[in-house]
Amino acid sequence: MVRTVVVLGSGAAGLTAALAAKRAGAEVDLYEKAETIGGTTALSGGACWIPINPHAQNAGLSDSRDEALAYLNSLSFGLIDPAMAETLVDRGPDVVNWLESTTTLKFSVVGGYPDYHPERVGGLPLGGRTLDPGLCSYRELGKWAKRVTPSGRVESLTLAETGMGGGTGHLDAETTARRKAEDLRGCGLSLIGHLLKACLECGIVPKTGTRGLDLEIDSGGVSGIQLQESNGTVISRQADAVVLATGGFEWNDELVRAFLRGPMSAPVSLETCTGDGLLMAMRAGASLANMREAWWTPCVRIPDPTGRINRPYLINRERTLPGSIMVNRSGKRFTNEAANYNSIGGAFHVLDAVDFGYPNLPAWLIFDQAYLRRYGFAHLTPTDTSPAWLTHADSIENLAAMIGVEPAGIARTVSQWNTYVDQGKDADFCRGQSVYDTWAGDAAHRGTPQGTLGKISAPPYYAVEVLSGALGTRGGPRTETHGRVLDTRGQPIKGLYAVGNAMASPTGMVYGGAGGTLGPALVFGYLAGIDAASGNHCDRIAAPAVD
Repeated sequence: MVRTVVVLGSGAAGLTAALAAKRAGAEVDLYEKAETIGGTTALSGGACWIPINPHAQNAGLSDSRDEALAYLNSLSFGLIDPAMAETLVDRGPDVVNWLESTTTLKFSVVGGYPDYHPERVGGLPLGGRTLDPGLCSYRELGKWAKRVTPSGRVESLTLAETGMGGGTGHLDAETTARRKAEDLRGCGLSLIGHLLKACLECGIVPKTGTRGLDLEIDSGGVSGIQLQESNGTVISRQADAVVLATGGFEWNDELVRAFLRGPMSAPVSLETCTGDGLLMAMRAGASLANMREAWWTPCVRIPDPTGRINRPYLINRERTLPGSIMVNRSGKRFTNEAANYNSIGGAFHVLDAVDFGYPNLPAWLIFDQAYLRRYGFAHLTPTDTSPAWLTHADSIENLAAMIGVEPAGIARTVSQWNTYVDQGKDADFCRGQSVYDTWAGDAAHRGTPQGTLGKISAPPYYAVEVLSGALGTRGGPRTETHGRVLDTRGQPIKGLYAVGNAMASPTGMVYGGAGGTLGPALVFGYLAGIDAASGNHCDRIAAPAVD
């Protein structure tokens, strides 16, 4: 008998689960709470972190199962379920092959992109685990091309062409014109485009503006789900299995206060990530895990020309470039500014046991005129006039007074920083010693400390407040290796699955490298989809061609 599978959410995890279930023979209904398709994946760089993937192997890059597992374990504090880590590493390469045979996706290794902690045991300083989804022609999506969430970035760039991917972030005029004419989109939009196209081709038509309200459960497990349409109408849909791919809970203030380990004031995901899947799973008796964690990131808020505040902007490259440092309200540096963004979240969450406050919030990114004229900032080019939102002053002390930072403290910090730059070594936080530190810095000096070390000495000086943000939360219902949600006794809740940011992250608190969110989303989305379609554990990669 054909099973009915309902998938909630249309990010990478949800689309993959829906496609896998359909290819395995199920009838699939795909619902999306937002009016557009793509979830937070559409806003992302599209990177997918998959150890021992076939493209790295074909490129002759060294990696192994033992190295990948040792790397994850070295960062885990013992919080990763070994079975989940092993499943990610063991099944990831096959899922890449399955996606490339089932969809129009063609991945490639982002050359040289190091793991986030490349010096740890099993880490890869020369890269190989981060995959780029390339470009996708949205002309092939027809009317659906306008129903995918716009990213707000330069949409025609591949991941490898962005500053974070090791590129310049710019295309020549001819290439730009050609890609726009063909409506070629990269990064997260490429990943979503290819997956959506495959879903549509096999008869999965997403229904947008429809929110999951509650699971229907009988003595045999999940039997259906209640949904609410955009006009408020509540409908009921029978189902043999429900896959929760609804994202995290970062836009639900009550859940954020209840679970996250420290301040998070700037979620950068879609506002629809309010924990719907988490709440449904909790009411069904799910066991929870990893609830204090998020995919942390420092970001800034930049007004657009109309004065409205845009979605927070990730300052991944800006804080890494030479000639910038980050200080707290005492005017002191408090971390390696060039470390991966998730690790910096820990610096924001340091708690002062005496005054019982967070000493590193608020924080400020400081740079000078030479930095601005060489690199620009965020959407500003080096030739743009400094906008009003970018605080500036002719001296470091005056700048400190304007932003409420201790003037003497910041003056000492800048002086000490310039000394470290002259010495070529950051004695306080080792900035520039890891190969990762220089990856997104000045490309002319990539691989050397000068790729991220630079003096701050050319007035005027600039400051912008840095916020504790998150790409999404990473706690949720605990699952086993096929995505089945477990109850508080450790037993699967029949017919209930969770994937992506709606599940407890299979890598715990670890962010192994670029794509550490989407790699597991694809792998466990696939595994949950075929298991939901069969009703039994499936350890076999489904055949690519099922019409």
